[in-house]
Amino acid sequence: MRVSVCVGEYAQIPYCVPGLEINVYSMEELSYCFKENAFLLDAALLEDRLLEWIDRQCGLQDLVKALHPLVHKRGSLSSFVGMILGYVGFYGEEDIRQVEQVLKQGAGLSRIEKRKRQIDYLVKKKKYVAAIREYDGLIGKWQELEKEGEPLPAVGCLASIRHNKGVAYAGMMQYGKAAECFREAYDTDGSRDEYLAYLAARRMELPGEDYIALVAGEPQIQGTLELEKEMDRLVNQWEQQPAYLRLCNRRRMRVENRQVYQTDTERLTQALKENYRSLSHVADEK
Repeated sequence: MRVSVCVGEYAQIPYCVPGLEINVYSMEELSYCFKENAFLLDAALLEDRLLEWIDRQCGLQDLVKALHPLVHKRGSLSSFVGMILGYVGFYGEEDIRQVEQVLKQGAGLSRIEKRKRQIDYLVKKKKYVAAIREYDGLIGKWQELEKEGEPLPAVGCLASIRHNKGVAYAGMMQYGKAAECFREAYDTDGSRDEYLAYLAARRMELPGEDYIALVAGEPQIQGTLELEKEMDRLVNQWEQQPAYLRLCNRRRMRVENRQVYQTDTERLTQALKENYRSLSHVADEK
């Protein structure tokens, strides 16, 4: 039987990892958080607040003493995280090397690119409302730096920010706003993929006749034909999925047993409401 021995004390007050907004209560939890989210970590970790937490909450004064020079002499993030992972011993040497490599690769990214990675993570976790707010702030920062003549990443980064903001809107089924974002992304870098994303969002938003009227005035008519082929493929794929089959079963239920159908509908509606609240509510992220 494998036994894991905890390093340090279990914290009474958690440490909130900057950029991730994840609370951890032990050094093992901190190590796990570092490994699973290495590509999202940035130099904000090199702070006295983390050292104080390791000291006062976990009681690891010797680790704090070793980390102190890295914080106050602005050592590398990879060395800082690697030292913590090595001390805790929750992962082997190969895992630690992989984390350090990810951090070294991220060291060449600008603050805007690193921040974008963190916001993209919110989209992945379906925290759409929070992601959209943060993307707006990031676009505003980009525009501010541009006016000041500060160096910026390649324009493709701005297009990607706008695209992913559209993905967040699409995740909430707000296809009109998603289309606006995809169009802005297309106007930014002229990518054909962005144009097709724009058409797809309009296709989901508009009734058939309105969509046809829209694409009639679009210059890249070939793109609409490609989109229709892809839509047909996705519809055929969807009709093979268990969720679609369950939907068909509910349609039969509505005709054959109205009472059971209504009870099941109330249950599903409540579950959807709770899920929507969890996606929209951001108070627990801070």
